Amino acid sequence: MEFATPRRRRPLEPIVPMINVVFLLLIFFLMSAQITPSAPFDVILPESGAGDRAAPADTLYMDAEGRLAFNAARGDAVLGALAARATPDAALHIRADTRLEARVLARLLPELAARGVTRVEIVTGAK
Repeated sequence: MEFATPRRRRPLEPIVPMINVVFLLLIFFLMSAQITPSAPFDVILPESGAGDRAAPADTLYMDAEGRLAFNAARGDAVLGALAARATPDAALHIRADTRLEARVLARLLPELAARGVTRVEIVTGAK
């Protein structure tokens, strides 16, 4: 009795890794997409002239140890840079680290007032 040799089947391409990649991409795009509700109707915003643009607010940064940063100035140079800022009447935004002690911030306020800073706004995060 003579048996025929079975034909070799071509191995199937594994599809499971491709499905894994597709699901990972789907999850990535869902997580990175910004989902915002659509506007109830189309609104055409008015255009302003170049001179009407508001200047960005000055921001003073304080870390948990009380180190200061303002624009390119760091440390002790910050107070001098604040005295020489272009818009002295504009509010100075202070972004302080949540771990900063309140008394460190309170000691800074009279120094700012001595350098001509009249308006201070402390920026907080939303819960």
